[in-house]
Amino acid sequence: MAEWLLSASRQRRVKAMTAAAGSAGRAAVPFLLCALLAPGGAYVLDDSDGLGREFDGIGAVSGGGATSRLLVNYPEPYRSQILDYLFKPNFGASLHILKVEIGGDGQTTDGTEPSHMHYALDENYFRGYEWWLMKEAKKRNPNITLIGLPWSFPGWLGKGFDWPYVNLQLTAYYVVTWIVGAKRYHDLDIDYIGIWNERSYNANYIKILRKMLNSQGLQRVKIIASDNLWESISAAMLLDAELFKVVDVIGAHYPGTHSVKDARLTGKKLWSSEDFSTLNSDTGAGCWGRILNQNYVNGYMTSTIAWNLVASYYEQLPYGRCGLMTAQEPWSGHYVVESPVWVSAHTTQFTQPGWYYLKTVGHLEKGGSYVALTDGLGNLTIIIETMSHKHSKCIRPFLPYFNVSQQFATFVLKGSFSEIPELQVWYTKLGKTSERFLFKQLDSLWLLDSNGSFTLKLQEDELFTLTTLTTGRKGSYLPPPKSQRFPSTYKDDFNVDYPFFSEAPNFADQTGVFEYFTNMEDPGEHHFTLRQVLNQRPITWAADASNTISIIGDYNWTNLTIKCDVYIETPDTGGVFIAGRVNKGGILIRSARGIFFWIFANGSYRVTGDLAGWIIYALGHVEVTAKTWYTLTLTIKEGEIVTYNEERQGICRDAGKPLIPRVAMCVRVIYVRTISS
Repeated sequence: MAEWLLSASRQRRVKAMTAAAGSAGRAAVPFLLCALLAPGGAYVLDDSDGLGREFDGIGAVSGGGATSRLLVNYPEPYRSQILDYLFKPNFGASLHILKVEIGGDGQTTDGTEPSHMHYALDENYFRGYEWWLMKEAKKRNPNITLIGLPWSFPGWLGKGFDWPYVNLQLTAYYVVTWIVGAKRYHDLDIDYIGIWNERSYNANYIKILRKMLNSQGLQRVKIIASDNLWESISAAMLLDAELFKVVDVIGAHYPGTHSVKDARLTGKKLWSSEDFSTLNSDTGAGCWGRILNQNYVNGYMTSTIAWNLVASYYEQLPYGRCGLMTAQEPWSGHYVVESPVWVSAHTTQFTQPGWYYLKTVGHLEKGGSYVALTDGLGNLTIIIETMSHKHSKCIRPFLPYFNVSQQFATFVLKGSFSEIPELQVWYTKLGKTSERFLFKQLDSLWLLDSNGSFTLKLQEDELFTLTTLTTGRKGSYLPPPKSQRFPSTYKDDFNVDYPFFSEAPNFADQTGVFEYFTNMEDPGEHHFTLRQVLNQRPITWAADASNTISIIGDYNWTNLTIKCDVYIETPDTGGVFIAGRVNKGGILIRSARGIFFWIFANGSYRVTGDLAGWIIYALGHVEVTAKTWYTLTLTIKEGEIVTYNEERQGICRDAGKPLIPRVAMCVRVIYVRTISS
């Protein structure tokens, strides 16, 4: 048997070296087993002196905000395929962690997510889609770690102030009800809970939250703080013994792969609890590959969580396509498995939370880094990255210049790893199409007669995973349908008896919350409607607009007609609008421009060029009151001049400057039809 193994090893070595020498595209094994062929750095991987920190997993964020909005509307089988690429073990990104927004009714980057408690006596644990997403993730990976974090809060918690810490007990109660509701209604165990995303923390609130969790039998739920910067929370923990005791994980956002001394002195787990946030091109993949290694090498961070999970929101919203993959066309079924998915797989498919980093990790001599992890049962995974400065910049923070050049790197396995006979090899090369490979399995590496050492030839923008695990897989499905524009004709009467989600398909709320509503008092054509349900401003995370708004459609539309039946609920002060050519959303929604047609319960109408109502094209009186249905129609045409007509109210202005340079804009406003209630 021993002779056969040695013979097989030699045959594999000859095959590998021959392929490496003759392959122009580096598709075959691009490493050499003989360290004598070229000089280079030597790196020892050894567990003789114990292990490093415990690995807590790689994950992604759904939320902050409404980043998975369009995913829920995908038809099958494409929706399930997308979920498989994200969560299914040994298939795609195979994520270990899912972090979701605890919806708070406010704008939190790309939209609003509904709260489970819009009002003090209101509880509903079926609003939104995060519950569904967590269940789908659990269905694929029962061991996935679940995290909840608030961005905004419903306004009633602030008692008139834009601040969640007015009543610490009340806010803690609100968060704990979300955790209890997750279990009671969806059988979901939340593992970690955060404080307030990228905003102030309150030490007394954290202590009260811990006590309330314990009182509800939720001792297993751990607390992350403060999902902002390292400095303040870690220094406070060193000075406050009770705070130190109740915080389980120090989470920082976009740390640039470095932690601070105070954070390390606590001895607590350190996480990059939000990172990446970069266009999911190959440069974004390079960013992701670099920080997945270097967050631990430089900063001892044992978990990295990407914002965001999947770019499933309109691309023209802020941070378009900043997800691990892209799924923004539910009307066509088209999606794209982007390169960050396969960069994730280099780590996630060959490690698990509960593994340990080796102490012997670090930087490569000529640029790049390497980490190694073990399960303590004999398995070893080594991840090597050589991402260049140019092709691995993240959106933040600033990345100081560094150089990466071709090198030979020799790795020597010692301690319990010295007798490993074989390593599986997975390879990614980012960059030029002719040289590009994503998560390609190469010939395995045999070490029987190499004294536990091997040498790799490394070039820029490469990833290698070498592992004892044989379960890795590059999952695939048949290509999805081709990309298509949003339908040029779209209609929705909201006629759904038992909607699976509270939001209507493809509507993306930007301020306020629009939900399916069944009007039991109206058996006619308005029995089913879409209703804006908030009656007070939330405790904001971003600059919510003063007027509620939900968007739908194609940003590139120019000539269009919008027709909508509307109903004003509030007498005297109420109003409603429809709009086209809206040019902004998300955290920029307050400054959105377009063509807005308003009617008000006081009997007036207005046509404005912006959501705030500062740019007025026309105004006047119209017979409008609250508690009555009206049909509003707004037609926008470019390059056409229409004369004024009292019956059809043609409003013509040179609206080109704020919207489209050098284009005359003519708006026909039609509001003549009143519908009996």
